[in-house]
Amino acid sequence: MASVELTAENFDSTIMGNDIVVVDFWAEWCGPCKMFAPTFEAISENHPEIVFGKVDTEAEKSLAAAAGIQSIPTLMIFRDSILLFSQPGALPPAALEDLVGQVKALDMTEVHRELEKMQNNVENN
Repeated sequence: MASVELTAENFDSTIMGNDIVVVDFWAEWCGPCKMFAPTFEAISENHPEIVFGKVDTEAEKSLAAAAGIQSIPTLMIFRDSILLFSQPGALPPAALEDLVGQVKALDMTEVHRELEKMQNNVENN
């Protein structure tokens, strides 16, 4: 599956409506973004069960600001609507493929359990 354009209108519904979403925050003028784009597209073709979305930070300034984007490209990966990875900078193909594999293999029951513990600690303090 090729990547999809994410906007302020469809970002939340895409994150909440899909198991895994990989998001590339980019801009047309950004050289590293242009260099990373073919890698992002190639990996998206390897994983049709995952949504790969792109946010044009120039067209979606409020969305980029809400996501705390300070440097592009920035890659974010969500699973079960939980942000598991956020890092600025382009990744080489093998690193992105490995990262996607790690997210797919993650035991989300344990992640949810840990999040619940953290939330209970905050509420109890």
